[in-house]
Amino acid sequence: MGTAEAGVETPRTRRRRGRTTLMIAGAAVLGVVAGACAGFLVQADREPTALPPLSQPVLGQGKGEVEPLSAAQDRRVKTDGDLRKLLITRPKGAKDNAFAVDSDGWADLATYAARYKRPGNTFDNLVDNEFRRAAMTSWQVGEAYNVEVTLVQFRQESKAAASEWAENGVYWAEEEDDTRSWPIPGTGDGNGTAYVHDSPEEEAGYLPMYSAEAYAWRGDICLEIRVYDIKPISKAKIMDLAQRQVGKL
Repeated sequence: MGTAEAGVETPRTRRRRGRTTLMIAGAAVLGVVAGACAGFLVQADREPTALPPLSQPVLGQGKGEVEPLSAAQDRRVKTDGDLRKLLITRPKGAKDNAFAVDSDGWADLATYAARYKRPGNTFDNLVDNEFRRAAMTSWQVGEAYNVEVTLVQFRQESKAAASEWAENGVYWAEEEDDTRSWPIPGTGDGNGTAYVHDSPEEEAGYLPMYSAEAYAWRGDICLEIRVYDIKPISKAKIMDLAQRQVGKL
């Protein structure tokens, strides 16, 4: 018999199944049936086992009325009120800057969206995210140090939009080159981050502009802080603003 070529498997002759195989298989089936019948007969001769009761002990209900949370303890009372009161106050001697929305501190949907590079896209995204309202404060110290703080509140009837909006800010902040970041104390794991951009934005006819920013969320509110200066911005400055604002929420 010749040797098979390399890489080609030699075919094997198929073995026929004889009566012995069928008899063994049949015996196995009968064995299973007989075993099941024997088990049924043994079980039928036994006394029925009592099942545990389905009812559980009745727990006593406390008497009296539960005292409602105070306004200081109930966060919804705080956040459903005047959102502007939750903004940090600007320092003494600070003046208005170009970021101010108006004298009352509120920014409607169109006004807030207009502060982004693509207002139309931002407007649509805010509608999709169930934008409710935004409160803003801003100030300038000296000739070039500018701060802008915004609290954006969402209805959150269909999704956790506040966290998504904060994550959107985090995404773009981390896209910048030469950027350092730190978690904001008091925000929980991954719920708040501060950034310092060490390379300034440069444009012909203007002084180089450095920036820092922070994003956090709590409940249905997203916090945004942006700082600009012609000098490098320290970690201490952005972290101080972020921690104080988080503390107000």
